[in-house]
Amino acid sequence: MENELAELKVAGLYRTLKTIEKTDGRFVWINGQRLINFCSNNYLGLANHPKVIETAKSACEEFGAGAGASRLVSGNLILHEKLEAKLAAFKGREAALVFPTGFMANLGIISSLTDENDTIIIDRLNHASIIDACRLSKAKLQVYPHKDMVALEKILKRSGKFKKRLIVTDSVFSLDGDLAPLPQIVELAKKYDSLTMIDEAHATGVLGVRGLGLEEHYGLPGKVDIIMGTLSKALGSLGGFVAGSQTLIDYIKNKARSFIYTTALPPSACAAAIASLEIIEDEPEHLRRLRENIKTLTPACRQAGARRSTIPPLPEGEGKTPIMPIIIGPAEKTLEISEKLFERGIFLSAIRPPTVPKGASRLRLTINSLHTKEDLKCLASSLQALIPA
Repeated sequence: MENELAELKVAGLYRTLKTIEKTDGRFVWINGQRLINFCSNNYLGLANHPKVIETAKSACEEFGAGAGASRLVSGNLILHEKLEAKLAAFKGREAALVFPTGFMANLGIISSLTDENDTIIIDRLNHASIIDACRLSKAKLQVYPHKDMVALEKILKRSGKFKKRLIVTDSVFSLDGDLAPLPQIVELAKKYDSLTMIDEAHATGVLGVRGLGLEEHYGLPGKVDIIMGTLSKALGSLGGFVAGSQTLIDYIKNKARSFIYTTALPPSACAAAIASLEIIEDEPEHLRRLRENIKTLTPACRQAGARRSTIPPLPEGEGKTPIMPIIIGPAEKTLEISEKLFERGIFLSAIRPPTVPKGASRLRLTINSLHTKEDLKCLASSLQALIPA
């Protein structure tokens, strides 16, 4: 272990944790220094919304800090069921089920629905939790190049021998910020009698006119069989969920080991997510501000190197996704720029292998609705100074 750690340090791939001592909306404090946070997934700023915080506090006072047991023993709270009803309605589905984390949701959904008689077909850039879930399922894993629909169809054509074919894709790819080509995926799934599943971790609350996700963005309500998502990003809480037909949810509830054998989501997290869903529905200004910030900062990111990455266009008036990768290349150089930004009061982490391929290290910039014009100007000028066009 010591030898391997030494090798990581030499290669510029050694990871350490930065301890955040305090947070206040768009700011974090590390080693006593206040920094503007540009690497949080709190896209709508709802983790800091007064209603979310007060609702979480009230749930703690009423139900305690933890659920105390698994849902199937004594941990099934009325808050879990209220949250699931809200999620199902939000995603336009019959039912939903929540998990303690998004990672556990993907593990439970995929591994319970497939086995060695089936095949799972995924985009090469899908999240690690999807890949791990596929391995756990024992189904035949088949991978197509990123967003390559010709390759996807070729795989579907030769996979007729399998009992089930399940196509799984991220909605918004977490390191590039681009979107899955859902219309083509849905069309191919129908043509080849396949199931579809989308991971809405970075799309829920962000994509579509009302923030309902990728289906709303493309005008395809109800076309995906399985909707997975998280409560920890735009919803500002913690947890994962699956939404779909009542039969699907009943099946996962009875089969998913990552649901059955774990303590339930804490009451405060449930209450916070419920409050966030209500805010998204009642206060569209949070999503509007996010899109204004994205539109403002996009040119600066392109000039700083993001023009070499995939920042996808959204429909007119919607701006772009809040994930903007600035690809630097070498891990050591990326880490150096991240540290120099830190010195300038900007918290922006370096993403290095194995998270991304060798030579594709990057600054994964994320914008939220709390950032001010002054914040964006500060970041833009720092990027121009440290990464000449």
